[in-house]
Amino acid sequence: MQINYQDLGFKCGLEIHQQLEGKKLFCSCPTLNSDKEFDIKVERKLRAVAGETGDVDIAAEFEMLKRKRFLYESNSEDTCLVEYDEEPPHLMNNLALETTIKVALLLNSKIVDEIQVMRKTVVDGSNVSGFQRTALVAINGFIETSHGKVVIPTICLEEEAAQKLEEGTDFVRYKLDRLGIPLIEIATDSSIKDHEHAKETASHIGMVLRSVENVKRGLGTIRQDVNISIMEGARTEIKGFQDLRSIPKVIEYEVKRQLEAIKAGKKLSKEVRKAETDFTTSFLRPLPGAARLYPETDVLPVKVDKNHIEKLKKELPKLLSEKIEEFAKRYNISNDMAKELVNDENFEYLRQKFKGKDVWAIVRVLTNTPKEIKSKLKAEDFEEVLSYFYEGNISKEAIIDLLEKKLRGEKLEISEFKAISEEQLENEIKKIIKEKPNLNASAYMGLAMAKYRGKVDGKKVMELVKKFVK
Repeated sequence: MQINYQDLGFKCGLEIHQQLEGKKLFCSCPTLNSDKEFDIKVERKLRAVAGETGDVDIAAEFEMLKRKRFLYESNSEDTCLVEYDEEPPHLMNNLALETTIKVALLLNSKIVDEIQVMRKTVVDGSNVSGFQRTALVAINGFIETSHGKVVIPTICLEEEAAQKLEEGTDFVRYKLDRLGIPLIEIATDSSIKDHEHAKETASHIGMVLRSVENVKRGLGTIRQDVNISIMEGARTEIKGFQDLRSIPKVIEYEVKRQLEAIKAGKKLSKEVRKAETDFTTSFLRPLPGAARLYPETDVLPVKVDKNHIEKLKKELPKLLSEKIEEFAKRYNISNDMAKELVNDENFEYLRQKFKGKDVWAIVRVLTNTPKEIKSKLKAEDFEEVLSYFYEGNISKEAIIDLLEKKLRGEKLEISEFKAISEEQLENEIKKIIKEKPNLNASAYMGLAMAKYRGKVDGKKVMELVKKFVK
């Protein structure tokens, strides 16, 4: 079934949540995924309270009616009384705020004059206090996409939730080392045109986030929520995307699900659904509204100094997309190779160590070494093996073989990989051709490379083979 998103009145917006490095938002605990044994355990029950409008939020009430017990566990070295809601929050983490402002400026947003922390009622147990602290930092941003401008109405700084470990019929167990990590929330408007445009928009915002220091990297540090609606359907928020590639497939499924429900005469309600691994969605809870927000009385508002904003503007980094283009031009390589180098911490280290040398060898090694090998090697390992090449002791074909030996902990016998001279190589090729006449050039190439793997340049071998095989 082909979907015409325009005819369906499709509307779509994104919420991007990105964790930050450093300390937590309202205490000095580290922002890490702890592997230490639990030595603190606490049990709580939570209830929903009325928001600023005087009403209890529908989603909070839905969770409260489950009447579940919440079990919290942590190590005392990684958490403090703030996470357990036994001590008031400390002052807002200034580094996290500065990082959020830099991201906002890169997204063409206007920084607010005063940052007021709000409480957002959450009683599914993911926040011990029964609410999440969130603060509006910037408004009215935008990005340019292939389908025109996508507006970013709000950028907030908030607390990350606790990590769920286990859920039973009457309880949920959480791990608290994640609770309170600074989290940037970037919300777009509903101008996203279709499923592929949603992926493009999320990818662009992700690129901006990766351009800024103090932003966490790796699986689980960024999440995308997708809000969609169609005519006669109901606004649905889909949570739990980890992989950008799944966004188009899940959106397509959800649109078809709503179309089938409309065709069957079913009444759809606003709800939150989970993105499943098979690209379907499942019901989580009713869609929350404004009733869950009310002011945080334990944290003072933060006045924003305009002079400080001007200073931060001057410190803004280049976007990752700009760096990739620069790398591609500077080193005459493809954008894909440039992207890999920009994200590789070893590249700048090795470039400086071998300043004045042919940088192409470094480029080739870092882009050609299999990821499963590269991820386990240190910069010093690459430095050692590359030094053998630059000193003329090995050919470039031997570099990856030596790195593999390094990874296995084997002793490096450089003599085994010593490059042979062009004269020796030419004589050897003549000998192979004489011993095995009437073969094609590729066959002779294979025989020579098999004998001198890691000692000769494949391009040079082919040149010599073609010289003698017409």
